[in-house]
Amino acid sequence: MTALPAARDLAELVRLPAALSVPGDAWSGAAWATTSPGRGDAVTPLGSVLLYWSGMALNDWADRKVDAVERPERVIPSGRVTPAAALVVAGLLGAAGVAVTAVAGGHRALRFSVPLALLIVTYDVAAKDSPAGPLVMASTRGLDVLLGGAAAPGQAGAPAAAVAVHTAGVTLLSRGEVHGTSPLTAVAALTATGTAIGVLVSTMARDEVPLGHRRLALGFAALYGAAVGVPQARAVATPDATRARAATGAGIGGLTLLQAAWLAARGRVVPALVVATAGPLLRRAARAVSPT
Repeated sequence: MTALPAARDLAELVRLPAALSVPGDAWSGAAWATTSPGRGDAVTPLGSVLLYWSGMALNDWADRKVDAVERPERVIPSGRVTPAAALVVAGLLGAAGVAVTAVAGGHRALRFSVPLALLIVTYDVAAKDSPAGPLVMASTRGLDVLLGGAAAPGQAGAPAAAVAVHTAGVTLLSRGEVHGTSPLTAVAALTATGTAIGVLVSTMARDEVPLGHRRLALGFAALYGAAVGVPQARAVATPDATRARAATGAGIGGLTLLQAAWLAARGRVVPALVVATAGPLLRRAARAVSPT
């Protein structure tokens, strides 16, 4: 029988702090798909978090041989977690995540959580190092937004697109965390950040978002552009591994500000503030457990 890892090692395996960037996906999707919060708004993010943690555990299982050379301090190559235990953790978390989404949103939610779980497996096992890797990863976060907006997914398409574009840029840049990246890749990531803001601005103009909501959303968007775009611009100037890691970490944490902007545009001020504070919390927690 495979023994489960110790709590600290499990936290490292699943990148525990990075989950703070996940609930905003579901909440922003729900905000644009429905006119008022529902029961699923509180439960669906838990399913998303469980699926995210599952993907992180499976990622380390799939990368165990590469990590033995490039990142021997990680939990599997260091011997703190066995490959079998990591696979069990990934499977249990993935199954639990799908089950929670079914409880929260029924068959409508399963239309998104099941493909999301399959895409997570596809990315970790097959697509990560392929040219399609960033697109597959972007699709997982876009689906996560649509999962939150399962009641009316067509109306959640814009925030899903913005989060997906952001994720594609961060994923591209993350490939240079060990050996460095290229100026062109860093420019592509910076362009993705600008595009995500552009999707928000154009959607607010098209949907005639009230001025007060629009101003708050633009404020969060400006903070997002600074938090994510500035480290990416530094990576353009100096595309070494240190700058690539810094920009990747900023992209993971800064996503919460983009989510907050979408929530604010819909008038969900309190959820927007809650989501926005997740970024600073993630940065503090990252001192103990790396989110990348």
